This record gives sequence, C-alpha cells and structure tokens, in this order.
Amino acid sequence: MNTLFHHPWWLLTLGIIGSLATVSILITLFSSLGRRPKTVTVDEVPAVDSHDFLPAIAGLVNAPLQRGGTATLLNNGDAFFPEILNAIAAAEKNINFLVYIWEPGVASEKMFDALVERARAGVQVRVLLDAIGGLRAPRARLHELEKAGGRVERFRAFTFGKITRFHKRNHRRAIVIDGKVGFTGGAAIADKWLGDGKTGDNWRDSMVKVTGCLAVNLQSAFAEPWAYTCGELLVGSDYFPSFDVADDDSIEHINLVSSPSHEEHPMSVFFQLSFMAARRRLYIATSYFVPDKQTRIAVAERARAGVDVRILVPNQKTDAKPIRLAGRSYYEELLIAGARIYEYQPTMMHCKNVVVDTRWSIVGTANMDVRSMELNQENVLGIRGRDFACQLERAFIADLEQSHEIKLDEWQKRSTWERFKERFWVLFAEQY
Repeated sequence: MNTLFHHPWWLLTLGIIGSLATVSILITLFSSLGRRPKTVTVDEVPAVDSHDFLPAIAGLVNAPLQRGGTATLLNNGDAFFPEILNAIAAAEKNINFLVYIWEPGVASEKMFDALVERARAGVQVRVLLDAIGGLRAPRARLHELEKAGGRVERFRAFTFGKITRFHKRNHRRAIVIDGKVGFTGGAAIADKWLGDGKTGDNWRDSMVKVTGCLAVNLQSAFAEPWAYTCGELLVGSDYFPSFDVADDDSIEHINLVSSPSHEEHPMSVFFQLSFMAARRRLYIATSYFVPDKQTRIAVAERARAGVDVRILVPNQKTDAKPIRLAGRSYYEELLIAGARIYEYQPTMMHCKNVVVDTRWSIVGTANMDVRSMELNQENVLGIRGRDFACQLERAFIADLEQSHEIKLDEWQKRSTWERFKERFWVLFAEQY
C-alpha cells in the first residue's frame, strides 16, 4: 500500500517545493536551456578595416569608441614584470592594482616591495583582490602595505547578501599608474608567470602596456568594482586625465568592461561579431576553450568560407584538465569545417588574444568559455591598428612553431575512453 499520502499535506508541499528548487538549480547551473537565443543573425557584417565596423561593434556593446594612445605587447614574465615594476617606481600620484590571482613567492615579494615603497612615499596605492583568486595573498605583506598607507579590498567576499553571486568572480586585470600608463592581459602575481614561457613551470602568457587614453579607459575596469566593493568613487583628473585629440594615424580602440547579467552578455556579442567580420585570417589564442554553440558556429562558418582560422590552446600541461577535456569535445566539428587547432607544447599556455585580418586585435582577460562571457567580470580592449596586430600575429606564429597541430584523421581515431571523458566533462560547460 502506498503510504505517500498518509503524510501531512504541508510536508508533501514542502517536499515538492524542495524538489522543484533542486531541479531549477541544476538546470540553471548545468544547462543552457533558455539562456541564449537559438540563432544569431545579422544582415551584413562589415570588414574590420571598413569605416562601418567600429561604430557597429561599439554601438552593439554600448562601449565608447576612441582614438589615440599606444599599445605594446609584452611576452612572458621576463618582459612584463620589469615593465610593471618600472611603471610603479615612477608613480607620482596613484597606483590602482587589480589582478585575479595573487600567490606568495618571488613575484609577490617584488611587487609588494614596489607598492610599499610608493605608499610610504605618499602615493595613493589601492589593491583590489578577488576573494577567491587572492585567497593565498600573504596577509603579512598586505598588512604591511596598509600600514604604509595603502588600501586593500576584497571583491565579493563570502558575506551575507552576496552569497547568490559568489560564483561570479572578478577575473579582470587592470594595473593603472597615474591614469597614464596601464597593463592588462592574462597574467597575475605568482611565480608561474616568471620566466620566458618556454620551459619548466613558467607559463606562456602576455600582457599589454597601454598609454594615453587607452590607460584612461582601462582605469574604468578598476574603478567600477572598487566602488562596488568599498564605496569609494574615483573621479577627477588624477585618475582620468584628459588627452589631446589624436591625429588620423593613431590607433582606434574600444574598452569593453563586462559585468554580465542573466539577460545581457556583451562580451559574447563582441567576440562573435569580431569573428564574423574576418575575411582573410582569424587567429585565436585562448587558455580555456569551451565556446558556446553560437560562437562555434561563427568560427566554423568563417573556416568554411575560406578564412584561415587557427586556434591555439594548451596541451596536457594545462592547470584545468576537465576544462581541456570539455573543449576537446568540440575539436571535430571545427576541424571538419576547416579550422586548424594547435596545442602548445613547452608549458601551460595562458594567453588570451585574438587577431582578425592583421588589423583588429582583442586583448585582455576573457577566455573562450561561458564563464568569461556570461558569469565573470572581465575586461578587454579591442584595438584597430596594423602595427599592434602585427605584434600579436608574430607572437602567435612563433607559438604555433612550438605547438602540435591536431589533424582530423588522427583525431577521429582517438580511443573510446577519451571520447567518454570529453562527453562527461562537457556536461559542466555552463560553469567553466
């Protein structure tokens, strides 16, 4: 005899509500159901070197289009750590420092030494740590910085009122000195970012040094979450200095600072339109490759149209093996379309760069995954300029020379066990 209905009605009601809530949570976390439009359509996509491209993409993501400043690619810790330390040493008014990861070690000690010295000299030093990414930041050095006059805040700490947003992290990188010089890219503060990115445990990564109005725009990637975290509003010429209007030969750029909501995902739209605009070449370097369906369609369509599409990702030396396995489940459809996929061999590859037709470049913090597009706070710079695009392309081609290309016929012969692991881990793609 079924004893289900012998329980009190209120207990059954609570049980039903609990079951529905559990199912809803599972669907929200691990299913794309209802999260995105089924198709992405556009009447006409202008080429990246056309007059119409920048106004179109800037308007689409509601980001300002500006001209001027400089951008320089810095490959690996041997290049970018000295540049960052030199810029900090030259600071006169303020240093705003935001990276996702901060771990103890040689890199940490050097950075703290530089920041503490400037704080003692009267420079306003602010450090914003993500509550998860900065969990290992050495407390003694943080207290030393605060004692010297610096300020340290933690983004979205595990406190009542923020629990429902706890899984949405601040993945941005924005290091800005006096509002005039800035750095962004894939790196953070840990010893794995030291070295040349070719041997041992030293990760392959890049940062971009920007000056002028590019640095002013980058400042907003720091100022927004800083205000949200501690309530201090950074305004005035000390943080946002003005610069003369640049001449026609200057680079043009868009600064996209993304804080995605349930309905709006500007970072995803930004990348998709950039991919659709490719006419000759589309080079993508990404450390975590789990693109959503519409992004994969955009990439595959360009490859089928004859565009030279190449994708660079980590090999088994990745720090996130489940994510790599999930991304590998998409290799076959892209290879069949004509895209070429490479896995970097020497060490972990952590770059996050895109180059389209040797003219349009995207650099910053966003990975090619759902988390970067729809969950995390991210920032990227879209830069139109041939010189900077050539810097990125040269670095990309050099990395391909140290990579293994995945061939379709070989890929289709992989074992059943490998296929099973890929299909299992891709079930969690909505949280990668």
